[in-house]
Amino acid sequence: MKKADVAIIGFGKGGKTLAVELAAVGKSVILVEKSEKMYGGTCINVACIPTKSLVHSAALSAEKGGAFSDQAERYREAIEEKDRLTAMLRDKNYHKLDANPNITVLTGQASFIDRHHIAVATSTGTETLEAERIFINTGARPFVPPISGLLQSKRVYLSETLLDLKELPRRLVIIGGGYIGLEFASMYRNFGSQVTVIQDGEDFLPREDGEVAEAVLQSLTSRGIQILCSTKILGLEDRQHRTEVTIESEKGEDVLLAEAILVATGRRPNVEGLNLEVAGVELTPRGAIKTDEHLRTTVPNIWALGDVVGELQFTYISLDDSRIIKSQLLGDGRRTTENRGAVPYSVFLDPPLSRVGLTEGEAIAQGYEIGVVKLPVMAIPKAQVLKKPVGFLKAIIDTKTNQILGAHLFCEESHEMINIVKLAIDAKLSCAVLRDAIYTHPTMSEAFNDLFAL
Repeated sequence: MKKADVAIIGFGKGGKTLAVELAAVGKSVILVEKSEKMYGGTCINVACIPTKSLVHSAALSAEKGGAFSDQAERYREAIEEKDRLTAMLRDKNYHKLDANPNITVLTGQASFIDRHHIAVATSTGTETLEAERIFINTGARPFVPPISGLLQSKRVYLSETLLDLKELPRRLVIIGGGYIGLEFASMYRNFGSQVTVIQDGEDFLPREDGEVAEAVLQSLTSRGIQILCSTKILGLEDRQHRTEVTIESEKGEDVLLAEAILVATGRRPNVEGLNLEVAGVELTPRGAIKTDEHLRTTVPNIWALGDVVGELQFTYISLDDSRIIKSQLLGDGRRTTENRGAVPYSVFLDPPLSRVGLTEGEAIAQGYEIGVVKLPVMAIPKAQVLKKPVGFLKAIIDTKTNQILGAHLFCEESHEMINIVKLAIDAKLSCAVLRDAIYTHPTMSEAFNDLFAL
């Protein structure tokens, strides 16, 4: 039996950061990762980093243009570059922890024996671990809906497995109109694929401001991406060189042809095989691990962090979760999930969509007296320099305090700009601070001078 002060299940952002922090104060740590292909976690292996590498390559390919065969060759090269990048980061992450004398990395499937003991099924047998404190950071996995023929098709991919496809599909059908699906749609369209996005819901991007959602929809469709809302998939059937996707909409039944189908219908927490019930760890009705504001589970010595908690599924939230736990173990315990401030996010479309805080409708519903400011991207000099004059900026202001309640930035480089707004919201600054700030020129950020010129 191996004994340690701490056992961490999952090599994600939160888990690996916590391992290093605790090892630095002399704690013995055993970190268990199910697969050697996932050292470093979801982000660097099958999500944020590889997809953004491909988004960047796709944008460059779109600028070059050319025949489909030219695009297909650049796509193949982009996949190879993505593989090189993720392999390098995976190796770096593994050795950073493995070289630490207070950390042991163990590869295998972990399952609880009781609240202090874990069995790990490795390639050479089963190891038993004993730890005073245990942290669960097992992430999430794609959800696969029950569609006839979906599991039988050889041309169906998840967001993770599509990243390994080396042959660019001429026609790509994406099941799911959420953020992941749209990001892939934008990326593959830039590589030259014909893309169709199918969602059963009536409203496009229902969580976004209606005006913003409409602008995104127009931008995607203007680039040749077909968006089908209120559409149900009846089934899939593989043929010799393509798959037939039978759909039903208000217009009746139709058949779409595709060389690849991406299932992007959301993600679910990874709890299978952990045997949580024997340790007394409870789940939420949606299948996530139940935690309080300090990320403590229903068992006093067990915590959970990252996507497995079922909240916002972002790498930076997993990182912040590690800070919350560190605050309890090594600090004053004041940091919680309730005081991490406004959480920004970006969807890497072309151009990217970024948001933080409330929508106009949400602010009104919460009783604020608001002012709304907007700025077309074509009015920003840097956007003209970049030849990306598409989109607009929109912010919601509390008229009583002049503080920013929310912002929607649909423009080039919005993923960088949104962090400035997040800082302003958290610091409760007047929007006049961003209005009167001195920015370098020409930059996209200097647009805040004009956006907040009330």
